[in-house]
Amino acid sequence: MFSEEAISTAFFKLSSLPTYYIPKDGPIQSYREYINLLPTVDDPKAFGQHPNADISSQIIETRTLFDTLLSLKPQVSVTLGVSQEDKVLEMAADVLRRIPPNIDYDNTAKLLSLDPSPLNVVLLQEIQRYNALLEKIRFSLINLEKGIKGLVVMSADLEEIFTCINDGRVPPVWAKVYASQKPLGAWTRDLVLRIEQFEKWALTAHPPTIFWMSGFTFPTGFLTAILQTTARQNSIAVDSLSWEFAVSTTDDSMLLGMGPPKDGVYIKGLFLEGAGWNKKDSCLIEAAPMQLVCPMPTIHLKPTDKKKSSKGMYPCPCYYYGNRDGSFIVTVDLKSGAEVADSWTKRGTALLMSLDS
Repeated sequence: MFSEEAISTAFFKLSSLPTYYIPKDGPIQSYREYINLLPTVDDPKAFGQHPNADISSQIIETRTLFDTLLSLKPQVSVTLGVSQEDKVLEMAADVLRRIPPNIDYDNTAKLLSLDPSPLNVVLLQEIQRYNALLEKIRFSLINLEKGIKGLVVMSADLEEIFTCINDGRVPPVWAKVYASQKPLGAWTRDLVLRIEQFEKWALTAHPPTIFWMSGFTFPTGFLTAILQTTARQNSIAVDSLSWEFAVSTTDDSMLLGMGPPKDGVYIKGLFLEGAGWNKKDSCLIEAAPMQLVCPMPTIHLKPTDKKKSSKGMYPCPCYYYGNRDGSFIVTVDLKSGAEVADSWTKRGTALLMSLDS
């Protein structure tokens, strides 16, 4: 992109740091001298990034290093008298103890048969997916135990599950139901919380006042159901609706006391990466040092057919997890605060539904 100001202004600054500027015209030696004055390691501010970006980069490099070291370790070993087989058997038994029983799909379908609303359809679909996942986990772990004991042949799939559990990773055959980058222990705890949300919804036959959107296997389907509900209530086309976002400035206890909103839904469980959040003024602010992510307050998602003003707003993308490749969900408009929207774009500010831990 051409900038006339960069040519006409002497010592044009390329960042907020005084070190980075366009040197004055001169012989090639003067340019070499300027380059030698530049720091060996570039400050994140040189690229418009927050100092926390350097920490995030180092964490990623460290994880890559440890993943590589983990892949190089011997596959057969005995540590303090405990073999790999005994370790995997213990971990598999722990997962089996933790996961809850299936949600009663048939009874839930009967309860909701008189109200085939879009949200109820989403609930039934989520129950089907989670029940299938729970059955797959039980089947895999039971067969794995038999395989380790020599009662059945260890197939390639069981070998993969064995290796993943030994390394503390989620087996790929389990990870197909919903996107996650959590290690096995955190993934199992997260799965239990997900089941609890839908089990409570199924038992009461009433949607929760505040939805934990991260708990949906297909959050895009949930958002579409909200738009469909509003379209039916107001007899308008779904395509004419867009989202209006209002971040709550009150505690969830007050929202629970007031009940669900008249239009749209309340959602929780999102995390803000690349910025901080000013709850009082309900706007983006600079992240505190060492604060890589910030929990977001409850957000009111309200479908609307009115045109929205983009002035002073940052169109913040929302992703499944930190690895943003192919995990986009929706764009959430947030007040940009003292900074312009472009500065948050340069920072890579985004909302995440799930963390890596």
